[in-house]
Amino acid sequence: MLLLQAEDWTTTRGGLTCPSAAMSVMSAVMRGTRRLVHADPALFSNFPFPAVFCRAGSADFLLTCQPNRKFAFKHVKGQKKEQKTQKVKPKVDKQEVEIRQGMTAAALAEAMNRDFDHVLEALLNTSVHLDSLEKDTVLEERWIKEVVTRSGMKFRWAKLSASRERPNRDACRRPPADPTLLVPRPPVVTIMGHVDHGKTTLLDSLRKSQIVSTEAGGITQHIGAFLVQLPTGEKITFLDTPGHAAFSSMRARGANATDIVVLVVAADDGVMNQTVESIEHARRAKVPVIVAVNKCDKPHADPQRVKQELLAHDVVCEEFGGDVQAIHISALKGDNLLALTEATVALAEVLELKAEPTGPVEGLVIESRTDKGKGPVTTAIVQQGTLKRGCVLVAGKSWAKVRFLFDENGCAVREAGPSTAVEVVGWKELPSAGETILEVESEQRAREVVEWRSHDEEQRKLQEEQSAIEQKQKLHLEEYRREREGLSHLSWRQRKVALYRANKTRFATRPSERMQSDQLSLPLIIKGDVDGSVEAILNILDSYDAQQCELEVVHFGIGDISENDVNMAEMFGGSIYGFNVAASRGIEQLAARKGIPLRLHSVIYKLVDQLKEELSAKLPPLVSENITGEASVVAMFDVTVGKKKVPVAGCRVQKGQLDRRFRFRLIRGRDTVWEGSLAALRHHKDDVQTVRAGMECGLSADGDVDFRAGDIVVCFEEVAAPQVTSWDPGF
Repeated sequence: MLLLQAEDWTTTRGGLTCPSAAMSVMSAVMRGTRRLVHADPALFSNFPFPAVFCRAGSADFLLTCQPNRKFAFKHVKGQKKEQKTQKVKPKVDKQEVEIRQGMTAAALAEAMNRDFDHVLEALLNTSVHLDSLEKDTVLEERWIKEVVTRSGMKFRWAKLSASRERPNRDACRRPPADPTLLVPRPPVVTIMGHVDHGKTTLLDSLRKSQIVSTEAGGITQHIGAFLVQLPTGEKITFLDTPGHAAFSSMRARGANATDIVVLVVAADDGVMNQTVESIEHARRAKVPVIVAVNKCDKPHADPQRVKQELLAHDVVCEEFGGDVQAIHISALKGDNLLALTEATVALAEVLELKAEPTGPVEGLVIESRTDKGKGPVTTAIVQQGTLKRGCVLVAGKSWAKVRFLFDENGCAVREAGPSTAVEVVGWKELPSAGETILEVESEQRAREVVEWRSHDEEQRKLQEEQSAIEQKQKLHLEEYRREREGLSHLSWRQRKVALYRANKTRFATRPSERMQSDQLSLPLIIKGDVDGSVEAILNILDSYDAQQCELEVVHFGIGDISENDVNMAEMFGGSIYGFNVAASRGIEQLAARKGIPLRLHSVIYKLVDQLKEELSAKLPPLVSENITGEASVVAMFDVTVGKKKVPVAGCRVQKGQLDRRFRFRLIRGRDTVWEGSLAALRHHKDDVQTVRAGMECGLSADGDVDFRAGDIVVCFEEVAAPQVTSWDPGF
């Protein structure tokens, strides 16, 4: 009743009464209510509105009136507003689903940890045709998001997964064979030594052939493999390696594939550079050496001097207390060759060379080339097993199913046992010389091995490139910090102006002009007949160290010159060098029409000589000064020419002669005051071309020059001499 009465007092039909009166009435009502409650609490036990009163933990009651709150008094200054208690909804963590492009319905259900029917239910009432929706159906991106959203989940895009560690699928050598299965095999002997010491002639004498007559320039430029059967019945596989300095890699490859090294040294020449290098190759390969002292039939031959020179390189012959056999021979006349073969066979017996003729094949690529009729062809030495037609081989990043086998005479053979040299036909791509040959079970396995090796090489290259990028970024950051250290005290606007002034010329340059360099360069395209030849040429080019002109190999390959080579040379503005390869008439005409230098050679040192000549031709000529005369200025006077007065220096020639065609230099003390050409040279009143020593003359310069008495006038001639490259390949 009190509350209703208070409400009647505070509201009228026409609106609200005075706010101060309402507040005072309300306060009086609340005070009276509290007194009644304290006096008789039981009176309010059956109050019809129990929700009006609330107990606040004490005997006092707080009177609140929720329905009539809109009629409460206004906020009085200094009195705090009541804070509304808002209900905070508990935060629900939604399940996060990892999605990606091209997800199937089954993959999406698995990612959501639901079944396939859940995906169908989520796509109800959409434009998706549910009857045709299968588990392997690829969903569009919008429907993937729709399913996740309708399921009360949130999605996130899957990160690009790092490349998973691929299992190693490489082919490996087989474990050591059972000693009971091993059988004796012929020794593999490598003939090594200096160029023109008679290595190929020695093999010709053993094989009764004429290999040396087929070699360009009379020197061996390829590695060859031959099987020689001795009169006693023993077989020896000989490897002939080049002796020229350019073919060091071929000699190293021959030493690694051999059992015995026959070191050929000319008795009249002695130990030379490639002789020492061959000794080092044999020592690194841990192969025993037999010394063949050749050309003992010559009048100036001195075999004892050769043996003594070998002592300096730790090759101690038997007569000096060592264990190295030294045989005196004459390869040209065939003298004492039987003793050399007997020494080789005896050493092979001591080494007890054996191999297993069964099981998977293992071998080594000696040389590789591209044949017009056969395709990629390799010369290989079989080390284990028996190589037959139909075998599946892997070498490097190439594989083959053997179609044909040929011996050194070009005759087809059905199989090749250990220590046999054969030509293998059937390679899908040309393997590099020096690669190990391994037999695998099937073509599929061969593809797996090649794919793994390509992947492994790619990963190594990526790591190298990444390290190079990081190093470049580090250098760039250091340079950036150094550049701004001196500008740290400036404001950003002042720093910008300072950087602009410092790089004004660079900013003014066009992007195309920035790419152009003043550095001279010679791009090269190298083609060779076999892999070993290309390898030798590239090794020579790796030794290029001249700073005058940059040498860049843009392409190299095996086979004849093609139209693609000419187009590439035109693109890079380079030259084509071919070694033991041909170019058709059409290719030659195309190269001539496009102005591409096409240089074909069959001798390695001639190719290098022409390359040095082309490099030298690229270099600017060296300009030198040749002083022809000197004169001293005696007096100065003016000569009227037309309406102008021209200053003329009266001179006396002290040395040589002054020639008007040459250039002149005016020297005052130790400084050069002027340099240029003369406008006139006169002796008395005559215009002359030259003035000799002891004569007097008058000369006027081409330009405004201040001549003074006592100055020295020097006449000099500029002589241009061709510049020669400083590159020395060593031969």
